[in-house]
Amino acid sequence: MVKEIIQTQGKKKKIMPFDIFVVLFMLIIVITTIYPFWYTIVVSLSGVDKTSGIQLLPNNFTLDAYKLLMDYKLIWTGYKNTIIRCVVGTALGVILTALTAYPLSKKELPFNGVFTNFIMFTMMFSGGMIPSYLLVKDLHLLNSLWALILPTLLGAYNIFIMRNFFRSIPVSLEEAARMDGASWFYIWWKIIIPLAKPVLATITLWILVGHWNSWFDATIYITDPEKTVMQVVLRRISIENSAADMNAIMVRMQKGANAATSKSVEMAMVVITILPMLVVYPFLQKYFVKGIMVGSIKG
Repeated sequence: MVKEIIQTQGKKKKIMPFDIFVVLFMLIIVITTIYPFWYTIVVSLSGVDKTSGIQLLPNNFTLDAYKLLMDYKLIWTGYKNTIIRCVVGTALGVILTALTAYPLSKKELPFNGVFTNFIMFTMMFSGGMIPSYLLVKDLHLLNSLWALILPTLLGAYNIFIMRNFFRSIPVSLEEAARMDGASWFYIWWKIIIPLAKPVLATITLWILVGHWNSWFDATIYITDPEKTVMQVVLRRISIENSAADMNAIMVRMQKGANAATSKSVEMAMVVITILPMLVVYPFLQKYFVKGIMVGSIKG
């Protein structure tokens, strides 16, 4: 018996054609996923306007595109407004989502089904863009960052994910705390919230990325350039090719011996825009799978 085990362990595992196919397929997926980011970085560092075909290394390496953008005031204005929107909107959104989801996780809550159906109704039907604009206008929120934060504070999908996660927490913990005289708010803050880190991190990531990438609501509600957000600046420079923005940058390009091109400036703008999310995501990613799986299955 021992001899057979030794002989079995000594044999090399036979590589199947399917294993080779899976490895090659995954390599293709990885390359097609990473290359657009790499291409964006390469072009942003290039000083020669050569953008056709596959480009793996910068042509005439230069940081002039980033230097030009760092001197452009609207970039910093957009960054400031976007950071304020993300911090305030994410913090309030996570807190209100947790405060809404916790009572809904209690089946003994009066009219629980009514509240749940009411929230679910908003997932299927909405008032539309015009009623939303009129509401924001009547609340005197136009040209205010609150117009970008308040309408997105609560999301029905986020509430249900967090509610289901709360239901997966053993009820005995809450019963023991109630017997010791703890209030419902104390239980929520001291027991439930610390145990809900995975789903809180997941919801935080969703709300944060949603605020960071959002641009459409800013184009509707914000007309003051001093209150615009980063994604609108990116759209004006890279997609709409706004004459005012490009001329302001091109004037700086012509003043000195800048090797940057209009294409490298556009790509540098994209890199500056996506860099913060690439930095934040790894810190929340470890909670992501657990939070989404437990929150979507349990309950």
